Amino acid sequence: MATNKLLLVLCLSLLASEAIGRQGQTQLGQAQQCRIQRLTASQPARQIESEGGVTELWDENEAQFQCAGVAPIRNILRPNSLSLPNFHPAPRLVYIERGQGLLGVSFPGCAETFQSSGRKGRHQQQEQEEQEQGRSSRRDQHQKIRRIRKGDVVALPPGVAHWCFNDGSEELVAVSITDLNHQANQLDQKLRAYYLAGGLPREGRHSQQGQDTFQNVLRGFDEELMAEAFNVPVEIVRRMKGEDGRGLIVNAQGMSMIRPDEREEEREYEGEPRSNGLEETWCTMRLHQNIDERTKADVYSKGAGQLNIVNQHKLPILRFMDMSAEKGKLFSEALYTPHWLINSHGIVYVTRGEAQVQIVDHSGQSIMNDRVKQGSMFVVPQYYAASMKAGRDGIEWLTFRTTGSPMRSPVAGYTSIFRAMPLQIITNSYQIAPSQAQDLKFNRGREGFFAAPRRSS
Repeated sequence: MATNKLLLVLCLSLLASEAIGRQGQTQLGQAQQCRIQRLTASQPARQIESEGGVTELWDENEAQFQCAGVAPIRNILRPNSLSLPNFHPAPRLVYIERGQGLLGVSFPGCAETFQSSGRKGRHQQQEQEEQEQGRSSRRDQHQKIRRIRKGDVVALPPGVAHWCFNDGSEELVAVSITDLNHQANQLDQKLRAYYLAGGLPREGRHSQQGQDTFQNVLRGFDEELMAEAFNVPVEIVRRMKGEDGRGLIVNAQGMSMIRPDEREEEREYEGEPRSNGLEETWCTMRLHQNIDERTKADVYSKGAGQLNIVNQHKLPILRFMDMSAEKGKLFSEALYTPHWLINSHGIVYVTRGEAQVQIVDHSGQSIMNDRVKQGSMFVVPQYYAASMKAGRDGIEWLTFRTTGSPMRSPVAGYTSIFRAMPLQIITNSYQIAPSQAQDLKFNRGREGFFAAPRRSS
């Protein structure tokens, strides 16, 4: 018995060592890419026009995005337009910057627990004729449809097909980050989206960058084989291949489907527990959490600003995706004090206002000291020290994080590293008087990493 236990311990130790080794190799590969000489606020590098909207892409080969291992995208859906079904090999975290819509996500192996007739008006007669002929009327069964709104952070797991329909009266703007470094992606650090409808036209070997990224995977199959697989005419298969040039987002007038249970959605927004008391499963997990609600801020400073966090504790599916998000707001000329990110990169997207941003690398060199404004994006690499000072009208931003449980270490403020040090350490480190060391420790009082504007005496 003792021998068996010893063998078990040895096996577990070997497995753990192998896992740590693989993790170390992945981290080393990521670290080798973070050789950044200069950081700048970035705008989308190219646009893809579709029938029902626009897809904007940042350059994933840009040094800062290579460092973080992410690919940013901004999708703009016009009213009554549909983002066609697709899936991707890496997890994606989405922020709904403007508008509202319906989201469908098809989880493999989960039941189609929602049903609608799919027949209205002139189709009722056909349904009745089918029933009279002894044929059962087929009803549309599908998985849950979710309502998404401005301020939502939406989690899209890897390999899961999804679509989005804008049923509102204004454009739906969705900014997203795909974590190409995630262990679920066993391909390479290249953005890929596998479309099940539509797709971009193929223009030969020398097509524009992005043409190969958004292709319809059904095009590669033989038409006769597909027709046999679905037991449908070949003409339908040809339509499925999306050679009509409509793109990635299409007009979809007159769509009828089951609407989400708005009452259940409201309960989820308010954080109420599920009525049946059952724990979430893969098939029933919440996929979105609103991050804009001021009354639910995780950090609030009356004179400086606030911070809302959506992590794996608030949205459990992020535990599997190992991603999170933070929505920050600084009031006029307030300061986000110097700090560094301990266990992730930060990808910052400015949603309103402007600020002066400073980032310092491991060698003590300033690699960014720029004014950032609405619509721009930049990366704060792991362990690089960063600070932000808001402009006159303040600033709001969203930070995507490459971990489900983010941690930061502030340099100044109530929870800072200096607050935790003895006075003698500070006085001897900087050769200053004890009174000056006390100023470093206590001059910000109870303020945290958000500090109100304050002039030195």
